[in-house]
This record gives sequence, C-alpha cells and structure tokens, in this order.
Amino acid sequence: MAFELPPLPYAKNALEPHTSAHTLDLHHGKHHKAYVDNLNRMVEGSPLASRSLEQIVQETYHDTGKTGIFNNAAQVWNHNFFWKSMKPHGGGNPSGQIADAISRDFGDFAKFKDEFSKAAVGQFGSGWAWLIADKGKLQITHTSNAVDPVATGQHALLCCDVWEHAYYVDFENRRPDFVKAFLEHLANWDFAAENLGKAK
Repeated sequence: MAFELPPLPYAKNALEPHTSAHTLDLHHGKHHKAYVDNLNRMVEGSPLASRSLEQIVQETYHDTGKTGIFNNAAQVWNHNFFWKSMKPHGGGNPSGQIADAISRDFGDFAKFKDEFSKAAVGQFGSGWAWLIADKGKLQITHTSNAVDPVATGQHALLCCDVWEHAYYVDFENRRPDFVKAFLEHLANWDFAAENLGKAK
C-alpha cells in the first residue's frame, strides 16, 4: 500500500503571520509531497513497501545501500510530526504534566526555551530540533538532515524544522526569529503532552 501525503491539521493560513500560507504551499505541497513520492517509487515492489514508516526508518538507518530510502522515509515521518508540533495560537508556557516535566528536567521553562533555541539555531545546515523523552527524562537534541528520534531509538515529543525551506519565505535568513516565533506562537504543547503520555 502506497504512502500518502496527509492533509495539514489546520487551514493553510491558520498559522499566519508566523508561518504563511505560501510557505505551507511550498513546504507541505512540494517538499513533503516530494519525499512521499520518492519513497513510494524507491520501495515499490520490495519488502519495505509493506512496512510502516517507523520500521523503514529503523531498518535503513545504518544501511549505506539504502541511504536514499532512509532519507525520504525519515523526512516523511519528520514532516508528519512537525505539522502536529504546531497549532494556531500555540506557543507560550505549557501547563500540566508537560510543564511539570520541563521544570523537573530543565529547571524552569525559561531555561528550556534557551536550550531549545540554542539547539535549533546552532544546528549547522539543514536539520531539526527535538524535545525528546529518553529513559524517563526529557532532553533536547538536534539532528542533521533527515535523522530523527525514530532512527536513534528515542521518543519524540515536539520538533522544530530548521531546514531553510521551513522559514526562508517568511524570515529570509533569520532562523533565530523563526525559532522564537515557533516557541512563542506555534508550539503545540497539547501534542507534546500526548506524546509524553505515550512515552511512559
């Protein structure tokens, strides 16, 4: 069964002014779609065609002969996750269990924001910043290109895409401004809390 491009979980203009409809047209409708199309073409007729995205990512991560498959499968998974990591009128301070876990493992939310921003802005070249749960503790990590927590055996809670196509239309080369907008106006803490519950 072929992989499909899932619809966005909100209208294309719902994240404005922090992420424009034009950015989502390009990012979702072209970049994300290209990963889906490439993956389907690469696995067609092979045993991988019947695997889940997570299984493909895990099975191909260390296989240098399947780097192209890994890159496209991981990028499909990463983008599926990224769209859910944002919501209209999101961002700001979380509450409930996720807030308690952040305070426990980072000291307070201000320190978390500082560490997450450094990870996202400091990622050299294309990649991702992640809030993950690993062995019962929240951590911040960043990965290059398509690498994600599925590949590394960790549990993703929230992510920010710092490939240039995620922000260049709206912020040009000002990645720090995009990361600030993500944390203050877009981050979907309900989604992070849901993922934290699954990680336990």
